[in-house]
Amino acid sequence: MRFAASVTIDAPAERVWEIYSDVERWPEWTGTVTSVERLDPGQLRIGARTRIRQPRLPTAIWTVTEWVPNEYFAWTSTAPGIKTTGGHRLESTPAGTLVTASIDQLGPLGPILGLAYRKLTNRYLSLETQGLRTRCTT
Repeated sequence: MRFAASVTIDAPAERVWEIYSDVERWPEWTGTVTSVERLDPGQLRIGARTRIRQPRLPTAIWTVTEWVPNEYFAWTSTAPGIKTTGGHRLESTPAGTLVTASIDQLGPLGPILGLAYRKLTNRYLSLETQGLRTRCTT
């Protein structure tokens, strides 16, 4: 199952990246995250782990699996029968920075949980991208 939401932000990619990759501050600008706890010291990087609490979802530990500064990062969270990957992509355009947030759910339970949480996942992705746009332009 794959879900995605995109928004164009009237700000340079470097500014958007600075805010988007500062995951500890996400609760300040998106209602989809209630708390973030970095489990490894230093900046985000491949292998870095973060514990995230979200309304209506179980607490999850996310591990960074891809890291391209100012362009993209992905992290995964696993539970029995499912692997969830969250993607965070930035693309410079003449109109500003196009941001795409995505969720991919794989494994035997991926399709089942994807369908069960479809509305919530789409809502959270939309709230995340809209909150990021507001934060970057104020």
